[in-house]
Amino acid sequence: MTGPLDRIRALPLRSRLALLVAVAVAVAVAVVAVACWFVTREQLENQRDATLRSAKVDNQYLADLYQHCTGISKQPTRPYTGFAVQLIDSQGTACTAPGTSALPVTEADLAVVNHEQSGALHSEADAHGTKMRVFTYWVTVTVSRGPAQPRAEIDLGVSIARPTNEINKPLSTLAWVLVLVSGIGVVGAGAAGLWVARSGLRPVDELTEAVEHVARTEDLTVRIPVEGEDEIARLSRSFNSMTASLATSRDRQAQLIADAGHELRTPLTSLRTNVELLARSDETGRAIPPDDRKALMSSVKAQMTELAALIGDLQELARPDAAQPGPLQVVALHDITRTALQRARLRGPELTVTADLAPWYVRAEPAALERAVVNVLDNAVKFSPPGGTIDVVLHRGELTVRDHGPGIPADELPHVFERFWRSPSARQLPGSGLGLSIVARTVQQSGGEITLRPAPGGGTEAWISLPGAPQPPPETPQG
Repeated sequence: MTGPLDRIRALPLRSRLALLVAVAVAVAVAVVAVACWFVTREQLENQRDATLRSAKVDNQYLADLYQHCTGISKQPTRPYTGFAVQLIDSQGTACTAPGTSALPVTEADLAVVNHEQSGALHSEADAHGTKMRVFTYWVTVTVSRGPAQPRAEIDLGVSIARPTNEINKPLSTLAWVLVLVSGIGVVGAGAAGLWVARSGLRPVDELTEAVEHVARTEDLTVRIPVEGEDEIARLSRSFNSMTASLATSRDRQAQLIADAGHELRTPLTSLRTNVELLARSDETGRAIPPDDRKALMSSVKAQMTELAALIGDLQELARPDAAQPGPLQVVALHDITRTALQRARLRGPELTVTADLAPWYVRAEPAALERAVVNVLDNAVKFSPPGGTIDVVLHRGELTVRDHGPGIPADELPHVFERFWRSPSARQLPGSGLGLSIVARTVQQSGGEITLRPAPGGGTEAWISLPGAPQPPPETPQG
């Protein structure tokens, strides 16, 4: 079974907001209405009690009422206007004015008659069951005991009373008015809350529609209009940034596939041509001259090597963790450079490679950093003339590799780290155009910088700067 909270959670967000506003307003209105009703009742009761305390019945009327109640005078006494009046003597005997129901005599009333207290205020029901608010006070009345007897002064208690429904009826009317106004307020608040929810959530609806459109059509050009600086505007701005980034990433991915296909086509075409020539020779029985066959085999071998290098570079770029570096370790940059130099000398035995390597320790992924240094040296070997010199210097974290080749034109320098970009003058040389882009990524992941610039006197100088220190950090003791 689902509870009320589960049913509320199942409602749309705008309905929940409208319900929340209506409940909040209902609670607030109820608190205000109840407080207003109690304050009004308190004020009316205090005003009624103050009126009773301040009211004083005329002594002549009291004397006439006493004489009428004791039989001294046969003339009927008129009703008293505004109050129900009742006299109480010291014996507790009550005498009620005409038109008034008798009120019970309480101990508080007797205490007033006996001068034990000045007044008594209480609520009682009269003989007809009407709830009355009663105030009793004592007074000295001069009365005549008979035609031949002198006048005398008598202490009497006087109870004046008014029905409590005098304020109960207005309070009841006020309660119904407050209930009606509260109901209208709650309904109005619910409608206003629903309108506010719809207006406030309109950008969310647009965002939802945009997300559904992207999921349905894979169209990443959708943008949501941004208005203001609130949370909804920030969400819309973030969505626009996300779709723009995804579109850029998809474009780069498509470009990478297109560039990879283009780069793979050339060696595959040459390899296919050479293999077909070798196969046709075997099929027709026409032997290829030994020198030509040797050249074909050398070409096939070179093309296979180029394909292997290209596929290796593509795998490096396509690794799931390529965007994030592996575990960084403290490595000796001078040792890595020295190892890379050995490989460079093997690839260019006719070249002279000079090295000046000062100790420098950096935090990097060892395999990726070694591959980056090897790529830089391979470029220097590739573009160096036969018998040329390559100068390698490592000083305080700055590694420079300088060749004496033809150099790179200034207008081509901004493109050297782009994927698959190759200088027009170097397209006849082996390579995939991915080496320097891999180097740039590795150096940046290690917190460093890399630049290619023209070298003084000709050639190109690769400059790599990596943060570190000339001494390795102390090892953390094992606990």
